[in-house]
Amino acid sequence: MSLLDVEHLRVEFPTRHGVLVAVDDVSFSIDEGEVLGVVGESGAGKSITGLAIIGLLERPGRIARGTIRFEAQKINGLPKEAMRRIRGAKIGAIFQDPLTSLNPLYTIGRQLVETITTHNDLTLSQARGRAIDLLNEVGISAADRRIDSYPHEFSGGMRQRVVVALALCANPRLIIADEPTTALDVSIQAQIIALLKRLCRDHRTAIILITHDMGVIAEMADRVAVMYAGRFTEIGPLRDVIKSPKHPYTVGLMNSIPIISHEIEELPHINGSMPRLHEIPPGCAFNPRCSRAVERCRVERPDFMPTGNPGQMASCWVFDKEIGNDGNGR
Repeated sequence: MSLLDVEHLRVEFPTRHGVLVAVDDVSFSIDEGEVLGVVGESGAGKSITGLAIIGLLERPGRIARGTIRFEAQKINGLPKEAMRRIRGAKIGAIFQDPLTSLNPLYTIGRQLVETITTHNDLTLSQARGRAIDLLNEVGISAADRRIDSYPHEFSGGMRQRVVVALALCANPRLIIADEPTTALDVSIQAQIIALLKRLCRDHRTAIILITHDMGVIAEMADRVAVMYAGRFTEIGPLRDVIKSPKHPYTVGLMNSIPIISHEIEELPHINGSMPRLHEIPPGCAFNPRCSRAVERCRVERPDFMPTGNPGQMASCWVFDKEIGNDGNGR
């Protein structure tokens, strides 16, 4: 059994104009110590998937279907207090903007100590010592003095390190990191990536890394799931997805990444834009932008199919035997 199993997850947002489906039939698993990178354009459903897992969907969002199992226990549908204990003690979260995770009125020490004592049977003195150790672990110098500082007294990179320390307070087995490096400069990005990689190595922490940055994915992930319009279009080992992408959308993403050794006047791009939630077309959601689309793509939605590489799957009719590998039935 995997550490986390998500099966047929569907997240809906009821509105006056109908029900909007933000995540549609998403399934995946993650093992201890593994990094799963979830990549895609803004609005693809990446963050909503993460929020659904940790029980932080904002109303009127709801899990309409599917099962989320953590350590073999179903966690969607749990009472709020039970989910809060799991979220703090076993599942941590790192969000894009550290200022949304830190209370500007409290010192970082108070916030760390409160989190530690909530999930651990420690005295205040012991919790403060643990907080200092965590700040040292995430690379904040003079932690014994900086612990009494307020969030505004730290740089953006240092605040993000504090957020990582908060996520580690109870030694979680899983961390959901949603764009953890997006607002940081390149050198700080590299430091945060190195820190997260060390967590996986030293603590066997599993990480779901949500980002639109393929460079971050290439640095950290063991497997990659590509998301488009609320569904996974491709999932597989990092090297296979990057070096040999199969779904036309993934191929377009990979082709749009510049290669330093090649001089080109214009990068290839994917025509059009991702549809809004109320405009998702029938069949494959990518079909209006896909140069390989056939009639079946416009009327019938594909499920995951083997691509020929072990562990790599793509939801594309190109890989269905009824059509053949050229996508045109030949």
